[in-house]
Amino acid sequence: MIASLRGEVVELALDHVVLEAAGVGYQLNATPATLAGLTRGEQARLYTALIVREDSMTLFGFADTEARDLFGLLQTVSGVGPRLAMAVLAVLEPESLRKALAAGDIAALTRVPGIGKRGAERMVVELRDKVNLVPVPAGAPGAPVAAVRTPVRDQVVEALTGLGFPLKQAEPTVDAVLTEQPGADNSTALRAALGRLA
Repeated sequence: MIASLRGEVVELALDHVVLEAAGVGYQLNATPATLAGLTRGEQARLYTALIVREDSMTLFGFADTEARDLFGLLQTVSGVGPRLAMAVLAVLEPESLRKALAAGDIAALTRVPGIGKRGAERMVVELRDKVNLVPVPAGAPGAPVAAVRTPVRDQVVEALTGLGFPLKQAEPTVDAVLTEQPGADNSTALRAALGRLA
């Protein structure tokens, strides 16, 4: 599996780039946002996904691992192939896509050519709980803040899991609350976390 490529940008087109690495030119399909960050003649590193079909092998390039992981996740939805997954990422940046799926924003998803209301609803149903499992690069918008374990954090997380919220949802929510309100006590933090999860 080719996970990433680093090399000179030898060709830039509307939908792909050719990177020359170790004397070999690799064509990678990419979104306009990814291509906009590249310059012909300069070195670049792209994270890649290789899609193998009976009649073709296609490389897709991404500026970061988050976009690549979302590309793979989108294809787990029935009816979504590599081209449609790239179209989604071309219209919606990773952070916008996460928010649209988490909030069930059908209008945002149907802005993607080829996705109708029914397809958007299916994406929301199938990916809403999975989208937060894709790691966000450190420092990126929406990146989790390093968790500081405190008695308040542990007790509020425990309370939320006791109420039936999954741990993977409870921990980042409590971390976000305590980042905004570092001096919050148990009840204040719990109320704020429940407000976010509602």
